[in-house]
Amino acid sequence: MLIFGKTGQLGWELNRTLAPLGEMYAFGPDELDLINIDALVRAIHDVQPQVIVNASAFTAVDQAEKEPDLAMLLNEKVPMVMAEEARKLNAAFVHYSTDYVFDGTKTSAYTEEDRTNPLNVYGQSKLKGEQAIGQVGGANVILRTSWVYSLRGAGFVSKVLSWARKQETLKIVTDQVGSPTWARMLAEATAAMIARSLPDAQAYFAERNGVYHLGGAGGVSRFDFTRAILEFDPRPQEQIVRNFEAALTADFPTPALRPLFTELDCSRFERVFGLRLPDWKIALQWAMGE
Repeated sequence: MLIFGKTGQLGWELNRTLAPLGEMYAFGPDELDLINIDALVRAIHDVQPQVIVNASAFTAVDQAEKEPDLAMLLNEKVPMVMAEEARKLNAAFVHYSTDYVFDGTKTSAYTEEDRTNPLNVYGQSKLKGEQAIGQVGGANVILRTSWVYSLRGAGFVSKVLSWARKQETLKIVTDQVGSPTWARMLAEATAAMIARSLPDAQAYFAERNGVYHLGGAGGVSRFDFTRAILEFDPRPQEQIVRNFEAALTADFPTPALRPLFTELDCSRFERVFGLRLPDWKIALQWAMGE
């Protein structure tokens, strides 16, 4: 197996969960600059993987507005090249996409059949990546996910825990709703899916080719997600926060527009692969108890 993006919050978990499945190679930015397409192709052919898992991406949503060409290169062209090389090697390709391919105007959970309409460059680049992979064909599974978090790095959960230790009042938006997804659960579902595909991953994924939604079950607002994070904080005595103020996304202007509602309906993934992530709040409690 070959993993790209090993140092990200999802890639780090994939390193752990995929290791028992067989020989594994993993690349991060220190080992391979994905902008160098020739080096990327050589790396794939040197490894000769049976499965390629791409957890790399340009994920800085606001920065993508300033660097659209780089976002398109990393989120569209690079995954397309990976899919092309996987097809040449008769390998399976697993790629991750985002709820930001939607405009957030629905009031019920998004399915794979719903119309895409990204509001920002990041979402546009990820959608173009999906489309490019689809045009390549082969044994490709694209997993759209939502609000991925871990306790490693400077993600949303870590920020909330830090804010609660420095501020007595937190102002959090109530009009953004999504499906929080623990990176470990996403990695473990990926590992279970790949384990079922062996020994012929190419044939298994070719039969199940396409886009699937995979995120924490249910939906929640940023406001209530923040309250839950602090509820499950293993060191609540360190918190100084006393008040929570409800706010709107419009109160915090950013270069990139955000879709307001992106809860995902993951029933297709459950039906095809027989796997389901737990309720977002249960997963959060497990994550905070680590």
